[in-house]
Amino acid sequence: MSSPSLNTSLTSSPQKERDSKERENPDENFDQFDDDEPELQYGSTSSGRKRLFSKELRCMMFGFGDDQNPYTESVDLLEDLVIEYITETTHKAMETGRTGRVQVEDIVFLVRKDMRKFARVKDLLTMNEELKKARKAFDEVKYAGVS
Repeated sequence: MSSPSLNTSLTSSPQKERDSKERENPDENFDQFDDDEPELQYGSTSSGRKRLFSKELRCMMFGFGDDQNPYTESVDLLEDLVIEYITETTHKAMETGRTGRVQVEDIVFLVRKDMRKFARVKDLLTMNEELKKARKAFDEVKYAGVS
């Protein structure tokens, strides 16, 4: 029975020392926060890289059930993941087709096995074609009506 109390006194001894030091000099513990470090500003990182997608990611996070104003750290982490994914996918696409160039077919080839991504890419490509046709038709009507 004496071993648990002995064990407790051994583990709590350093804690007691810290507590007594805090009571003697409470201001000594505040030196761990340096005021010389620049604070992170909204829209930038500690490495100086500008945040590109923070506004869009905040809206997406809210749309998927997060708070209307999610934590900045969460948005930054998510943006880091998005940037990493885009970078890796771009590098893979550059190696897939014509070396050094990224083409739409290369992206389609990379996502072909992931049905959700493949379907989304197909939807976006179809929508892009429809928008091009609509713009062309609108421009033809606009120029025909002016003459």
